[in-house]
Amino acid sequence: MIALSGCVDGFRGSNVLMDMSFATPAQTPAGATPRPNQLPTNSHYRFYAIKEETNRENTFELQRFEVHGIIDPTSPCYIDIGEHVPFPGLHVSQYRAKVEEVTGITDISNPPPNTTQEQRIDAATAIVRMQNIAALAGDMGIKVVTSASAGDYPPVDADCNGGGLPPRTCIDTASNARRLAACQAAWAADPLLYEGTDRVLTAPLNGTTFGFVVGLNPINLAPVGGAQFFVDEALGGTDEYAIYFQTDGVEDDLGTLILSGRPRSPTRGVRHVHMTSPSSPNITADLAVFEDLGEDDTHF
Repeated sequence: MIALSGCVDGFRGSNVLMDMSFATPAQTPAGATPRPNQLPTNSHYRFYAIKEETNRENTFELQRFEVHGIIDPTSPCYIDIGEHVPFPGLHVSQYRAKVEEVTGITDISNPPPNTTQEQRIDAATAIVRMQNIAALAGDMGIKVVTSASAGDYPPVDADCNGGGLPPRTCIDTASNARRLAACQAAWAADPLLYEGTDRVLTAPLNGTTFGFVVGLNPINLAPVGGAQFFVDEALGGTDEYAIYFQTDGVEDDLGTLILSGRPRSPTRGVRHVHMTSPSSPNITADLAVFEDLGEDDTHF
């Protein structure tokens, strides 16, 4: 038998797997008042590695990220998009209303006699979709770890007759087209601005999903959790890891400490870190750090 050691040729960075507890604070939706255990809208997390030397600490920023509810029904760009959707640009909060308008079915238990079976299925599906959206957006909904952005959407028009981003209650074809164009322009200008969708939870409309905060999918109670970062630095020799939150645009200060922890002795090249919070025993995280992807001690 020949023993071989594998590595990622030419790459000396690290891979960090992170399980954050459900109590991890998420960002407040834009325009809303922060609730207990929510961060301000204009803030983000910063993940640091700390190396200790005599009389000093060297702190290295590894990753910026945000935590959001997986969908935000109040976002002006929470829309349907793609060739497979019946109403491109429609604000999803109005999906049932639009289906009712098209099918004429406002009471699924008593549909008009001239409606088709397909229309009745569409009406029933719209009801279920709105129930699922309410669950995903609720207090026990999924939290997602995303790219960090200081961006925002343009102001919403006062009514359906403007030339910009229409209010979400505007469901006519012209309004949907303007909304679609305005949202796509905002996303093109800021690829990091997160916008989720209930259609495919792992594929947001915009931004990057690094994974999920530990929890349950409220629709089917399946467990979710686990985020992943690849960083350029080889993290061997790190004495401590820390996560802070900071206001967007502030660069000369670490921010407020949320989590910290020290790595344990490595197991087959992987260091494990249990992180705790100075503010709450319920806020925790567990890391598995592959410290140097250019060196792999696993033998095949």
